[in-house]
Amino acid sequence: MPGGAFEVKEGFIETEKGRIWYSVYGEDKKGVPLLVVHGGPGFLSMPQVIKDLADERPVYFYDQLGCGKSDKAENPEEYSVENYVRELDEVIRDIGLSEVILFGHSWGAGLVCSHLLDMKPEVVKKLVLSSPYLSTPKWEEDMKKLVSKLPESMVEIVRKAEETNEYGEEYFGVMMEFYKRHMYTHIPFPDYLMEAFGAINQEVYGMLWGPSEFEITGKLKSFDLSPRLGEITVPVLLICGDQDEMDVRTIRDFQMAIPNAQMAVIPDAGHMNHLEKPEIFKAIARDFLA
Repeated sequence: MPGGAFEVKEGFIETEKGRIWYSVYGEDKKGVPLLVVHGGPGFLSMPQVIKDLADERPVYFYDQLGCGKSDKAENPEEYSVENYVRELDEVIRDIGLSEVILFGHSWGAGLVCSHLLDMKPEVVKKLVLSSPYLSTPKWEEDMKKLVSKLPESMVEIVRKAEETNEYGEEYFGVMMEFYKRHMYTHIPFPDYLMEAFGAINQEVYGMLWGPSEFEITGKLKSFDLSPRLGEITVPVLLICGDQDEMDVRTIRDFQMAIPNAQMAVIPDAGHMNHLEKPEIFKAIARDFLA
């Protein structure tokens, strides 16, 4: 099946918890393969833009358990950081990657760093952390600042929803306004992005994140890799938008904590900066991947 200028191959990997869907673009290319780990939690693979890097190397995508085309967990409790770390290890092994560059977006960045820190895989040669979520305390701190800049009526809607644990139409409206400012700043949203939002597995999202966009109450409540970032020794690229959901200064702190890290800020872009400014993103990524 054609995938832009590249042939795309799809398949399933049998893991301990269920079948995991994956795809690969440019499988015949000679560069070190890139494995893309999507965000969410509960989102799905979005090949747009990143698959263009398959002119130099194989680019793999996979849907995490419960997400996209992969199997759903028999027990929702199986949606956990520990299981997703093991799953990523299985994906790398079963695809047969003897060396790999991991690309994690948002929650996916936290997942690839957790995998590197906990599993210490020798096959991982570099990391690309795109709009990285690496610390719940830092995330929530930045979120509170951004929410406080919304109109007062919207701030009140968020406060009331989190207090009563009731998230209705008004709250959804605030969330969409926030997305326009910090998720994808180039309105209107493309159709493929709206379809992806509609396909989020709320069970996964609720289990790990919780019902609120701005306050984490799920299993990720205590997630904080900040104290361990100094243990990451492979070369790392951190990319964010200047209007991103995490403050540029927070990303800079992450960069300074990692021994061999560089950072790029994409102007006039938010959390989905690779989709908003694809040519700038690809130029930055190619330079680092080379």
